[in-house]
Amino acid sequence: MTRLRTSVIATIVLAVLSTATATATGTAAAGPPGHAWFTSWAQSQERLAATPLRNQSIRMLAHLSQGGTAVRFRLQNTFGRQPLTLDRATVAISTGGATTGTPKRVTFHGRRSVTIPAGGETWSDATVLATRPGDDVAISVFAAGEVLPGQHNSAFRDNYLTPPGAGDHTADTTGEAYSLTTGSTLVVSAVDVHNPALKGTVVPFGSSVVDGVGSTNCGPGCTEIGTHKRWTDFLARRIVAELPRTSQLAVANAGISGTTSAVCPRSPEGVAGLDAMARLERDVLSLHGVKSVIYYYGTNDLANGCTANEIITSYRTVFGRLRDAGIDVHVTPITPRPGYTDQNNIDRHVVAGFVRNGGDCTGTCTGVTDFDQVLADPVKPNSILPAYDTGDGVHVNIAGQEALANFVALRDLV
Repeated sequence: MTRLRTSVIATIVLAVLSTATATATGTAAAGPPGHAWFTSWAQSQERLAATPLRNQSIRMLAHLSQGGTAVRFRLQNTFGRQPLTLDRATVAISTGGATTGTPKRVTFHGRRSVTIPAGGETWSDATVLATRPGDDVAISVFAAGEVLPGQHNSAFRDNYLTPPGAGDHTADTTGEAYSLTTGSTLVVSAVDVHNPALKGTVVPFGSSVVDGVGSTNCGPGCTEIGTHKRWTDFLARRIVAELPRTSQLAVANAGISGTTSAVCPRSPEGVAGLDAMARLERDVLSLHGVKSVIYYYGTNDLANGCTANEIITSYRTVFGRLRDAGIDVHVTPITPRPGYTDQNNIDRHVVAGFVRNGGDCTGTCTGVTDFDQVLADPVKPNSILPAYDTGDGVHVNIAGQEALANFVALRDLV
């Protein structure tokens, strides 16, 4: 009787959640009363993988900022030149490495397999799965044929693959079949949780300083992989620990290394066409429950030939689109970089003046999160504080990542 009752309850819950999934539009606004889907993890796609999948399974891990009663996830074929067919998928709680709890079968519009057109994406149906903040969710996908997936380059953790030809291992709880590892995230780009208690999702949006470069650096000769120490990860943990239960937020990282806010004269290698406006819809507005964006761009713009006016023009365009969607915009001035020319630094301070004017970007954004105050060396203000510098003068180590997260005024995000 107990098993029957549990099965009936799960069926009812899944039916309700499936209805919610079917009616979701993918827009960023938190939605009307009763909306309960929020993006709890994201890693933006940036290019095609170098090697196709051939009759093999992958197991991608997503570190949730918030939990809920059910999950759904996004698969993308953004850079694909032909349809991408995936034949099976499951989801489970990771118990370490490639091992998991009991995987649950995932469907797409009620079917086990899905074909994503070139340039397209799809969200899975809802799957009942209880999760908590900080859980790692394992998403396993099997491709029977040969497909070339898209990827996010820097997962800063291991994800897992079976060898080509190994077949379907999406239902495995052990990691034995997943003998290959990758430092990238393939196909999967976002995970939603169903949690009506959440008040919204915060999306840090920017380049490598958002993506997490430096977050594995724990000091000279020390590297940590898979410990989730981006400043955005520290921010997510602060929210859970410090905000009231009635004011909880999810965090979804939308950083891509090398990207720029504006379209600059010198396009960064490998990410041409991925300026902020070009990817805003896909990487921010198409996530769910987005309440606010922390905008951390500009360092690459100056390095790639953009002027202050070009950067500010891009800010106005992006911020206007976000405001139209009802999303708050918190902006950081461009942080130091010792390789800047004198003109770069003049432009950096012009952009900072625009951002700081009146504390509200002269009416174009909600407020300022002044990471320049955290990172600038008071003796050499055009350089990063030595205690935070990874050694490249651009990115900060784990101590610097935590300092950035601790600087954010949480109440301003609610």
